[in-house]
Amino acid sequence: MPRQFHSTIEEPEKAYLVGVQRTGARDGWRGESSLDELALLARTAGAQVVGTTLQRLDAPNPATYVGKGKVDEIKSRRNTDGYTMVVLDDELSPSQQTHLEDAFGVKVLDRTALILDIFAMRARTREGRLQVELAQSEYLLPRLKGQWSHLERLGGRSGSPGAIGVRGPGETQIETDRRLVRKKITKLKEEIERVRQQRSLYRRRRQREGVPVIALVGYTNAGKSTLMRALTRDSDVFVQDQLFATLDPLTRRIYLDDAHPALLTDTVGFIQKLPTQLVAAFRATLEELADASLLLHVVDITHPDAALQSQTVEQTLADLGLSDKPRLTALNKVDQIADADGRTPNSLEELSAFQGALTANIPGAVLISAERRWGLELLKQRLLEELAVHS
Repeated sequence: MPRQFHSTIEEPEKAYLVGVQRTGARDGWRGESSLDELALLARTAGAQVVGTTLQRLDAPNPATYVGKGKVDEIKSRRNTDGYTMVVLDDELSPSQQTHLEDAFGVKVLDRTALILDIFAMRARTREGRLQVELAQSEYLLPRLKGQWSHLERLGGRSGSPGAIGVRGPGETQIETDRRLVRKKITKLKEEIERVRQQRSLYRRRRQREGVPVIALVGYTNAGKSTLMRALTRDSDVFVQDQLFATLDPLTRRIYLDDAHPALLTDTVGFIQKLPTQLVAAFRATLEELADASLLLHVVDITHPDAALQSQTVEQTLADLGLSDKPRLTALNKVDQIADADGRTPNSLEELSAFQGALTANIPGAVLISAERRWGLELLKQRLLEELAVHS
């Protein structure tokens, strides 16, 4: 009898994506675009997308996110699509998540949990891991009943009176779990505060040296790290065509000309519906932006939602209190702009006739291709000019 071999490669989780298009929504994002982005997030997390559903509603259903009919429809798709988890395109309340898991019989994640999972994959430094762990803990705290059922087994629910060594007088298991997670959150915040103080000392030392700091900002996957690599000629800068390829900030020295050095900092990309837990948890990292001399906003000009992505970045900067921070915009990936016949340019000069149209909404923006190194000398010249104006 021939020997049978079994694959040891884990099958990817099969994700079914669900979104709500709010009728009358003013943010401009189409539900289809948001679901496309959710699919990219799911694939970045290692899932295989097997189906999608989009429903137009005035607002998400407070109990089940989508209407009952859609819930039944998605439930019926499980046998045909074979999904092993359902991912929702907005943050769910704990009760919504519970109702949907009961209905579908599989794991249910929301956009926030998916982004947190990707951040956990991407965190390479101790600082990054601390900040992700804090965001995850704060997200899980109100969801402990469903997410932490394993603690009930550890706590001795099978006949023993309590969780040995941790339970307070008269505490239920869920109260114990919450107290433990709150204690963990407090400890993480203390450790992150120490990181903040170290970063603050480092930034003050940089300021004494008088070298200006330029911070790269932009929507995730706009090409910030590719531009960082192009300007620094540092092959160690991590570049990958995925969402949130860069999580931990990276600073390198560059020369804008022979006499003017600057420090260039690459930071985490922004995204629409960015979880508030992440913004708060990553305060230590985002303070790099507050202390920068100039922000360089990188926009993927080829993306169909480039304008909305740019607005999302500007709104996030405003939420961080950075609306007045001097900035310069670089319109990236111009080498991928195709003409009516589908032909892409062979040089930046071929786009000179379209300069006005491309920069109409952002006067003073610089056209570049970080991948092809087009427009970098002009970009450095413009950075010098902006730094001189705002010094």
